Amino acid sequence: MNIAGKKAVVIGGASGLGSATAEALAARGADVAILDQADTGGERFYPVEVTDFSATEAVLLQAVTDLGGLHIAVTTAGGGATLGGRTYGDDGPHDLDAFRAVVDLNTVATFNISRLAAMHMSRNTPEDDERGVIINTASLAAYGGQPGLVAYSAAKAAIAGICLTMARDLGDLGIRVLAIAPSLFASGMTAGVPDDIATKLTVGAAFPHRLGRPDEFARLAVAMVDTPMLNGQCIRLDAGVRR
Repeated sequence: MNIAGKKAVVIGGASGLGSATAEALAARGADVAILDQADTGGERFYPVEVTDFSATEAVLLQAVTDLGGLHIAVTTAGGGATLGGRTYGDDGPHDLDAFRAVVDLNTVATFNISRLAAMHMSRNTPEDDERGVIINTASLAAYGGQPGLVAYSAAKAAIAGICLTMARDLGDLGIRVLAIAPSLFASGMTAGVPDDIATKLTVGAAFPHRLGRPDEFARLAVAMVDTPMLNGQCIRLDAGVRR
């Protein structure tokens, strides 16, 4: 899809991976709206709490209306890696409400945005038979979570797992669906981590031995939009880490 002139929304676009992606899309000529909790002060910013599913639907509709359409949707909102704990530990069984909260924040919120984005994209006039691209954010934890990350691993594995089925659901409409599974990136809690700590955190990487950079996530997202044959898969962005 030719990015220039297209309408894009980035959920979680006020900082980190989302901010870098919003900037990269705008640099390629897209008209970008940012949906996030944190106010960027920008003209096209829309405050949203993604676990308020009905409110998210209304906010997305407003953003799409203001943009005049929707061709690209990137979801980077999520989290909850520190919630919950082990399946069973010193405090007893994993708290079920905490598990549900992590799944709501990551899986359900991502699916909610994806289904709504698909609805808006379905109204587009096709360009080379293509109407839109949806890019969601999984995690390396989807493929090998560490102890204590059972809820987060489940939530992110679901995002990776629905890629192909959702792409098949939407293929007749000319809408592609992809996901990115990043390893540790220098954003959020890991922003500003000293080099010696970063080296320890990335010891399993083949190369490079460092935290990922938000612009590297953004470059992959842009390449996904650019490349029509990319569809229905979750791409690991992890410097070759295997756990």
